[in-house]
Amino acid sequence: MTPHKLCVAPMMERTDRHCRYLMRLIAPHAWVYTEMITTGALLHGDAERFLRFDPCEHPVGLQLGGCDPGQLAAAARLGEAAGYDEINLNVGCPSPRVQSARFGVALMLEPALVASCVEAMRGAVRLPVTVKCRIGVDERDDYEFLHAFVRQVVDAGCTALFVHARKAWLKGLSPKQNREIPPLDYSRVHRLKADFPDLEVVLNGGLDTVRTALNELAYVDGIMLGRTAYAEPMLMAELDARIFAAGMPESRDDIAEAYAEHVESELAGGTRLKLMTRHLMGLYAHQPGARRWRRGLGELPEGQSGLREFRRLLAARRAGHAAPAARSNEFADIAARQMEGR
Repeated sequence: MTPHKLCVAPMMERTDRHCRYLMRLIAPHAWVYTEMITTGALLHGDAERFLRFDPCEHPVGLQLGGCDPGQLAAAARLGEAAGYDEINLNVGCPSPRVQSARFGVALMLEPALVASCVEAMRGAVRLPVTVKCRIGVDERDDYEFLHAFVRQVVDAGCTALFVHARKAWLKGLSPKQNREIPPLDYSRVHRLKADFPDLEVVLNGGLDTVRTALNELAYVDGIMLGRTAYAEPMLMAELDARIFAAGMPESRDDIAEAYAEHVESELAGGTRLKLMTRHLMGLYAHQPGARRWRRGLGELPEGQSGLREFRRLLAARRAGHAAPAARSNEFADIAARQMEGR
């Protein structure tokens, strides 16, 4: 399976199957992930609804939330049967709701339990089992703590580690603040890769420009973008084109038109229009008319009338901005520098 050179991070209330479909149009080679899905939701809820995805999403990973090895193994089997390419364990979410259920980043304080969870899933499926974590939790933010944690999960069978390069505070900070206030420490992730050369290490956190993201590939195996990828998705197109030598990215207008076909098909099946069009808000970020685009999306009615208005909105964009989006100067500078051997 393709190495994780470029990934879209799993994001709660963001990376549903419609978002992932859009990201695949934007970044054809990137890994995409589900939102974190709890073992309880899969084992006692509507598993078919939670696990549904379009074949075009491959490679696609299922991110699980839980702390019971047996339940995680059972949920992983469901993911394998549904056709996912990877099972990822969430050991990084700082949400109080997640903490109260004894999983997410709080699990970093119980490395033996995480290792048991990874081992149980590895024994249950033939898929790669990976872990997403932070660099530390509360006062446990020394490198020795992180190294010992990683050693246990690697010994249990973890094949790739996605590291958000910030520690998390379990008390006193909201999930949003935990994504912004604790300082980034990329050097710690670089050190992990040096100490675990056979482990695939992917860096997450703060990768908000093409330059920053590409530079990190000199030190780690891959990069994972979250909120920036959602807010400015065409940055992913630039990264995909450069990393995989895939040529110029598709224009925004072409991507929007292709996504409209998905919208029309899903609408016929009963999916609400705004569940799909909400993911397009950032498509024209920093472009002329971006505010008008967002306002138009926000005012769409539901149903077929909304689809007609959506088509008119796309036609207006196409009429006003027919030329493909050029690469940013920054992207061209990065490409030139790397062609010269940095």
